[in-house]
Amino acid sequence: MMDLQQVVDEVKKLGYEIDSRPYKLNIVGIRNPKIAEPNNYEDNIAYFYYDDRGNLKGKVAEGTTTPSVYYLQDPIEGAVGGTAILKQGQYKDTYKIGLHRGKYEALIQSKPVTVIRDDDRNSILNYFGKEYTGLYGINIHRSTASFASQDKIGPDSAGCQVFRNRDDFNEMMNLAKQSRDRYGNNFTYTLIDQREQVQNLRKKTINYAVIGGVLIGLSGYFYYLYQKKVI
Repeated sequence: MMDLQQVVDEVKKLGYEIDSRPYKLNIVGIRNPKIAEPNNYEDNIAYFYYDDRGNLKGKVAEGTTTPSVYYLQDPIEGAVGGTAILKQGQYKDTYKIGLHRGKYEALIQSKPVTVIRDDDRNSILNYFGKEYTGLYGINIHRSTASFASQDKIGPDSAGCQVFRNRDDFNEMMNLAKQSRDRYGNNFTYTLIDQREQVQNLRKKTINYAVIGGVLIGLSGYFYYLYQKKVI
């Protein structure tokens, strides 16, 4: 698990922004690259701010950033194209404090986000589906059970970003309200998909290997020509 500073560094490394205004809440999801069948809470959601002295405060909490197997196998009614998987990115001022499903206060989607639609109805996350951008109710909320008993995601996420521990969620919401009172009811959510980071690293490694092979081949060829007195 990353610590807070590592989360901040990774966000900046990817070219996204961190809001360092005092007590302005930042929320960052970190998707676990090893999870293909999302049954359990194995991702992280970080919530943090800087105080008046510039000190970083907050926590990296347990959560999920993907839909559960429950909804992968049986998409909710009206989910055109399949179950939604939020795509990596920074969604600026896209969330606000509101009611999740009309039941309790959470951070609800207020501007478009981009999702990948998984419509093959199996238990494996499919990141190769068609992309859609719009308002889909991809909220940031809590699990429906207590931390002690909530091991499975179950029906808690059809694409939402969900805190496993209610205490973590409640602390985040208290910070959100303080931030709202200072800066208005808008929040940026950044999703880091570590699966994409691994894939990009592999692509770079392969590209470097190909380039290295070409250079070695060319050097050998020119050496052959030199030996034959062609050059």
